[in-house]
Amino acid sequence: MNEPSYIRSHREGRLKEKIGLALERLRDCDLCPRECRVDRLADERGICRTGRKARVASIHAHFGEERPLVGTGGSGTIFFSYCNLFCTFCQNYEISHLGDGAETGPEDLARMMLGLQQRGCHNINFVTPTHVAAQILESLPAAIEAGLSIPLVYNCGGYEKPETIRLLEGIVDIYMPDFKFWYPDGGEAYCRAADYRRRAVAAVREMHRQVGDLRVDMEGVAERGLLVRHLVMPGRVADAEEIAAFLADLSPDTYINMMEQYRPCGTAVKDAKIGRRVAPSEWSAACRAALNAGLHRLDKE
Repeated sequence: MNEPSYIRSHREGRLKEKIGLALERLRDCDLCPRECRVDRLADERGICRTGRKARVASIHAHFGEERPLVGTGGSGTIFFSYCNLFCTFCQNYEISHLGDGAETGPEDLARMMLGLQQRGCHNINFVTPTHVAAQILESLPAAIEAGLSIPLVYNCGGYEKPETIRLLEGIVDIYMPDFKFWYPDGGEAYCRAADYRRRAVAAVREMHRQVGDLRVDMEGVAERGLLVRHLVMPGRVADAEEIAAFLADLSPDTYINMMEQYRPCGTAVKDAKIGRRVAPSEWSAACRAALNAGLHRLDKE
């Protein structure tokens, strides 16, 4: 396996510089498009409800992620509590909306990473990391010095700022954004983010610039690159069609997971438009849209 980029960044002093820049941005927080401008270093809370410390809900070897992440040892997932999107239909509603979990300092977070590596996980998969990007960076030196050496996965909702993604250049090996909506009505209705498409397009372009298309080793395990998710939703196949066209234009070698597991969670159970499971025909249509756009690396056969 190639040396993950964050090890070189630490060795050459760039990681330390990035930590300083990221922590300073917490002082008047603008890490995500919400730009709450609260002083999180003083433990103030904005939309993400997270102050100085990251909050972790669970840590485990995950075997239900995409094939290149799972391999034989699983993906070492660290689920962070709360979020910067708060989708009404979130499949992890108790974690993202209700904040299940405990506050965690950088040393503890480093130990979590090392524990997952020792269990044989192929990567460290940060789930919902956008609002705690600074805390993740802060935890890395101790983990690296103790032997962390597997790729880092940035598993996010796609509602990002390119400036924050650029701060992660040379740190993140695998970007895995969800591209949820193309049309603004979806972002507005379900995330209070009518600008979702604009933000996701800019973020995905920056991610691809940094790491390129997904590369895997001889066993098919991901080493570096971009992997995009799209959760197919009831009545919203048109989003999938446009997102697939954008990704194919970015690169026809983009790896994509057209996810079929949507079910109404959270407040979506009472929503007339999305309060049902996605139909098999809708998922099939989304997969056909990806293939027709020219994409050929779909996670599911």
